[in-house]
Amino acid sequence: MMNKDTFKTIAADGLWRQNTGLVQILGLCPLLAISVNTVNAVMLALATLIVIVMSNVAIALLRRLIPHEIRIPVFILVVASLVTVVDLLFNAWFNELYVILGIFIPLIVTNCVVLARVEAFASKNPPLASAFDGIFMGLGVLWTLALLGVLRELIGNGVLLSGIDMVMPGAHALQILPEDYPGFLLAALPPGAFIMLGCLIAGKNWLSERGKRKAKERQTPPVSRRATGESPVTS
Repeated sequence: MMNKDTFKTIAADGLWRQNTGLVQILGLCPLLAISVNTVNAVMLALATLIVIVMSNVAIALLRRLIPHEIRIPVFILVVASLVTVVDLLFNAWFNELYVILGIFIPLIVTNCVVLARVEAFASKNPPLASAFDGIFMGLGVLWTLALLGVLRELIGNGVLLSGIDMVMPGAHALQILPEDYPGFLLAALPPGAFIMLGCLIAGKNWLSERGKRKAKERQTPPVSRRATGESPVTS
């Protein structure tokens, strides 16, 4: 039975501590190739989230029936079947976007994020915990891809949500920067994606270390700090 502490651990790991893009550095191919704008990034992340959740639940239900020796081929077969379903749904509901995303939806089959969660968590835990693990790992992928897409689109073209009409007919992109903004080509190219991802990883590491220092400071009694000559952390 999953308790509150287990739920908090799963949520914190998926969203922050074990974020697949910023900590585990998995799934870089779609992370860098599709994040050229926010809509593409968010929709591919949603497709990945759906596949992770369904794969985790399916493997958690079947985990006692799958022989250990053939688990990887079975995992891939399950994931491939679910990706096919998602691929067909995108083709039917968001055909224009489906054409743009192209091969990256089928490539979810080989995405290390999905296979890593199936192997590391779902194959060892019950369905409810596995479902929550898939949800929060998928949300970690979602916010990372969305933030990278926002940064690249805004810096590169000065707009947000270009292509939103492919998902919501009648909607329009938002012109954030002045219309005469010349754009910054590097942000829209793969090298720019690498640079921005590196900045996000550095920012995440800085925030994590800052949080650890503050937590350590709170746990250290004031008398001990004066005795050792330590000063409170203010940054």
